[in-house]
Amino acid sequence: MAESDRYLKGTWTALITPFTEDNKVDYEGLEKNIQFQIEEGITGILPVGTTGESPTLSPEEHDQVIQKSYEFAGRKCEILAGTGSNSTKEAIEHTKNAVETGIEKVLLIDCYYNGPSSFELREYYYSVILKEFPEVKIVLYVIPGRTGTAILPEDIAILSAEYGRVIGIKEATGDIERMKRERKLMPDMSILSGDDDITFKIMKDPDIKASGVISVISNIAPGAVSRMVNLMLEGKTEEAKKLEEKLKPLFSIVTVKAKSKRKLSDGTEVEVIDKYRNPLAIKTVMNALGMPAGFPRMPIGKMQKEGIQVVKDALFKVWRESPEILEPVGKFYNVDIEERLNSEKVWEMLTAQT
Repeated sequence: MAESDRYLKGTWTALITPFTEDNKVDYEGLEKNIQFQIEEGITGILPVGTTGESPTLSPEEHDQVIQKSYEFAGRKCEILAGTGSNSTKEAIEHTKNAVETGIEKVLLIDCYYNGPSSFELREYYYSVILKEFPEVKIVLYVIPGRTGTAILPEDIAILSAEYGRVIGIKEATGDIERMKRERKLMPDMSILSGDDDITFKIMKDPDIKASGVISVISNIAPGAVSRMVNLMLEGKTEEAKKLEEKLKPLFSIVTVKAKSKRKLSDGTEVEVIDKYRNPLAIKTVMNALGMPAGFPRMPIGKMQKEGIQVVKDALFKVWRESPEILEPVGKFYNVDIEERLNSEKVWEMLTAQT
């Protein structure tokens, strides 16, 4: 395999899976969203990752979303299909479907919940899938905050040496020292940011040299995120930094933390902190802007008013200070962003009524 075939760079959107009002997959909306990504110059798309709600899609839906994404993209952008699972058998089945569809690259997440060791992940998961599909290229997705486990850099290095088709790591550990170790062990490995808010930092760091991002925020701002990443790849750090500052309010709401109050049965009022995790915030934003999204499948639901306010404040800040970030949404989807952001009806629809 040529070195260029192993190198991943640029901006890849971790696509949401849009749902209809009756909670079925909205394939028309999916096509529209992919067209928007292509028009805005995205490098590639990732269907059925965590952002795409893979845990609550049926196996049939999982495979169908990948097939339709490939069909809708029509080779106008690259595709990295999410085929991982906490079951090696299930991951093989999803990978088989992706390969038969025509997809050449898949994203495999570390096995969640059952918590295999790094050795087990290497030998009984990644190696098994690589042997089963001798042509497929894989990107490892390391996110211990979701999975409760993580393959170690040393085991990735062993895999990479044995299989040239290990072409990248989606790094969502937040562990800078770990990323530096990955780079030291694997000088030619593609490291992609799995967290929008540290993309600039790890692309700038000479001991990491990340080559891009698998982004959540590019669902709504593919053009702006792509420009920031491309400027970094071109060595135009100061220009990229200015764009990162404009995007920061959006990067800060991939996960939303908000204080709210609860009343106990005896009438006592207590204050708690809720952590609303991806993809709730991005779907809330997309609904607010009038993009195909629908609501997440339960147990993900809606935010209380305090969380909604955090999202609302971030959107208003970007719209007031850097409208060019969101203007492509208005143009492509034919929506009046100003009107929607100021609509109490829109925000009320998105707020949990308790």
